[in-house]
Amino acid sequence: MVSSDQRRRQLAREKFERQQQRREEARRKTRRLAVIIVSAVAVVAVIGAGAYVSRDGDDTKDSADAAASASASPSPSPSESESKAPEPAMKIDKTAKYSMSLKTSQGDIAIAMDAAKTPHTTNSFKALADKGYFDNTKCHRLTTEGIFVLQCGDPKGDGTGGPGYTIPDENLTALGKAGDDGAVTYPAGTVAMANTGQPGTGGSQFFLVYKDTKLPPSYTPFGTMDDAGLKAVKKIAAAGVTGGAADGAPKKAVTVEKATVDKA
Repeated sequence: MVSSDQRRRQLAREKFERQQQRREEARRKTRRLAVIIVSAVAVVAVIGAGAYVSRDGDDTKDSADAAASASASPSPSPSESESKAPEPAMKIDKTAKYSMSLKTSQGDIAIAMDAAKTPHTTNSFKALADKGYFDNTKCHRLTTEGIFVLQCGDPKGDGTGGPGYTIPDENLTALGKAGDDGAVTYPAGTVAMANTGQPGTGGSQFFLVYKDTKLPPSYTPFGTMDDAGLKAVKKIAAAGVTGGAADGAPKKAVTVEKATVDKA
């Protein structure tokens, strides 16, 4: 018989999965809109070259309206089913241990990474950190019921941003075999990749687990926080979510001021 606590955790996991899927659907709709807008602007430009005097005022207004619409929409990272930039060339030592250091507005977080188990993830994070990609970005999402994570790594700060490429899933068997509920336990201190709910859709977003959390084994676990870092994230979680919800922006705002990845 399923207990009420188990049922609550299951519902929380299902909600998490639905949110990931809805975000991906929104990204795809935005991409389609962007393609339509770009195509329309290109057509206007071609026609205008030969007959610019016909509807100059109206075309200007239409272009402005299209630009406003595009800028108001999220600029998503690509999905696995659409064209995207290649991931960074492999430059790390796959046999080495690495450490990612996050200097945040709420305390420093050190994350041990194992390149042998997650070479693509480690290499991507080093490439991004080396160019300052994570610097001055917000940790945009905190969950405090059912699943217990702080999510970071989005330069847009709204859950839709990414580096323009995706990386493969790795190390998915590290946490054991899924139970009857389809989930495994991500222990407190685990750092794992966020994704859209589909295979191979990791980008730059990642989540920090501050309390044992059950989720499907589909999120690459690539690091472990040190004790001080875990303590800092627990403090952020204790302050709660803005507006008193169980899922949303952390009430205690968190900014990653500087991120570095180096050999341990």
